[in-house]
Parts: sequence; structure tokens; C-alpha cells
Amino acid sequence: MSPVQLAAVLTAVVLVASIVSVELGVTVALLELTLGVAAGNIFHLQTQGWLDFIAKFASIVLTFVAGMEVDPAYMRRRLGPSLGLGIVSFVGPFAIAALAAYFLLDWSIRASLITGTALSTTSLAVVYAVLVERGLTQTAAGKLLMTATFVTDLCTALALSAIFIKPNIWFPAFLVVSVALILALPKFAPWFFGRFGDRVIEPEIKLVFACLLLLMVLADASNGQAVLPAFVLGLVMSRHYAEHREEQKRLRVVAFAFLTPFFFLKGGLNVSLAAVVSNLGLLAILLAAKMIPKLGFLYPLAHRADRRHATFITLLMSTGLTFGTISSLYGLNAGLIDTTQFSLLVTVVVLSAVVPTAIAERWFLPDAEREFRVERRLAYAESEEFV
Repeated sequence: MSPVQLAAVLTAVVLVASIVSVELGVTVALLELTLGVAAGNIFHLQTQGWLDFIAKFASIVLTFVAGMEVDPAYMRRRLGPSLGLGIVSFVGPFAIAALAAYFLLDWSIRASLITGTALSTTSLAVVYAVLVERGLTQTAAGKLLMTATFVTDLCTALALSAIFIKPNIWFPAFLVVSVALILALPKFAPWFFGRFGDRVIEPEIKLVFACLLLLMVLADASNGQAVLPAFVLGLVMSRHYAEHREEQKRLRVVAFAFLTPFFFLKGGLNVSLAAVVSNLGLLAILLAAKMIPKLGFLYPLAHRADRRHATFITLLMSTGLTFGTISSLYGLNAGLIDTTQFSLLVTVVVLSAVVPTAIAERWFLPDAEREFRVERRLAYAESEEFV
């Protein structure tokens, strides 16, 4: 299939996913993932270079956009719960999944460590997509989810780098440029946006994309990952975007209209149902090794941090996609796992993105308007008590 033909087919799939999402009230990311699995296995669609690039860039852009939604003041105020949820969300599944792969599935040590890393993740992309579509990004539960998810992904990235990836001479340049962008962009952006922004050609979006692509280039050269500096870059830009909501809205529209659908579709295309069907027992063990510690370890902490939304927080923090796929793909490319192991891991990752999110949205989804009313009353009560 030519690149144009594949693009046309996937665009049609994206359109169908959007229509069904509106009609059924289901987050479009879940439908894009599911339809990606179906299209890849029924019509034998294969990913191509252009799709790999767009999907990779989309994950970086989505991470940046998620970072700019985080409230730094809230993050500092709820640092304890965020760290607790984030670290436990990583440590429990990492240990249990790695041990299950080694002792129950008889996989090699390095394949088991890849398994632990891939299944320990929480998908910032899925969490953010749900919160945006449901209008929950500025609620207390949404802010807690975003900060805790970032902590989990930070732990996963550090584990992947420490255990497997060997930095080269480009790594110091990657660190220096990342820090420089994080320090400089918040100071440079107001002048740049004021001088060149608010035009149909969108120079401010192009500036952000140029910075993110620079991070991607250096990350590839240094064997690093651009996702985390992209999130921090979005985080330090959050105050600016909070004061310029129209700029934030335009960037979000570009991301959700064009980039992120291909990211979620490609995640579905990675799944080989033939390999999965022939290894359903192994799939069940791996899925249990991810979900049981996620649900069991996270719920008590989530209940302590936010009693009303403990189940919703626990379910969304049990999702996986971005770093799970990255870790699995790294293991495949490095020869640490074979294609069957890769298909099983990616299937678990995709299932963990679809199933907990569907349950959370169907039965435990907070009402955004009600949440804002409750939080305003609490804030008013606290101010009255202070006076």
C-alpha cells in the first residue's frame, strides 16, 4: 500500500472513530486504539516511516500539552500524594510483572526486566485525553492524576535508561539543551508571542514544534527520551498559557485534530492478534501482573488522597500506552525480546489503555460542573474560616 493510500484509509478510520465517539459518548482515543487493532489485523495494514514519525512526534506534543495543563502551585501543594501514587504505581507492577515473566513464563532476565518496565507505566496520553474530553483538567482529581502520572512515567523512563540504555557523547548536549529550553522558553515566549502571535500562520505553534523537534533530534542521537523534558517544558509554560487561553486552545486543536489520532492508531496497528490468540494463557498472566498490583496498591492511596474519586483515579492510573510501547519496542529492536513477546506486551499495554478507561468513564466518571461547584464551595469555606 502506498503512503497516500495508507493515509487515506487511516484518515477514514479516524473520522469513523470521531463520529462513533460523539454518538456513544466514549473517549475517541479508545476507539482509535480499538479500530487500529481491527484495521491492522483484518486488512493487514502495516506501519510506514511517515506514520512512525507522526506518531512519535504526536506523543511528544501530547506530553507538552499535558504539561501545560498542570497547575504548578497545586503540584507543590499536593506533592506528597502525587509522589506516593506515582512511585507506587511504578514499583508494584514493575516488580510483580518482572518476577512473573521470569518465574512463570520462563523468560530471560533481560526480557523479564523489559516486561516489568513496559507494564509499570501509566499512560499520560490516555489520562490527558480523557480529562480534556470530559472537561476535568482543572478539577482537583484531574490535577492529581496529571501530576501522579508524570511521576510514574519519570520512574519508568529512569528505569529504562538505567537498566538498558547506554548514553553516548551526545547525552550531555541533550541535557544542556533540555535545561536551556526549560529555562529560556518561558522568558522568551511572551515577547515572541506578543510580537508574532495571533496570526493565521500561527508562529507561536511553530516555535513550540521547533523546540520539541530539537529535543527529539538530540534524544535520538543520545539514546535518550524526549518525553520527559517535553512535559517539563510544558509545565514551565503553564502559567503563560493560563493567561493566554486562546493560544492554548489553538495548540490543543492542532494536536487533537491531526497528530494524536495517528499516535493512537499506530498503537493499535502494533498488535498481532494471531500471536495473541495462540498465547492467551501468557496474555492473561501478563495482564494480571500489570492490573492486580496497579489496582491493589493504588486504591488505598487514592482513597486517602481523594475519597470521592478514588476508583476513577485508580482506574486511569492503571492505563498504559506511550512508555509501555516505547519500552517494548526498545526490547524488540535490541534483541531482548522476540516478536511474539513484543506482541503480547503491546497487547497488554493496549488492553490496559482501553479496559480501565472504559470502566472509569462508564461508571465512575466525575461530573465536571459539579466538581467545580464543590471546589468553589470548599475554597469559599476555607477563606471564610481563615478570615
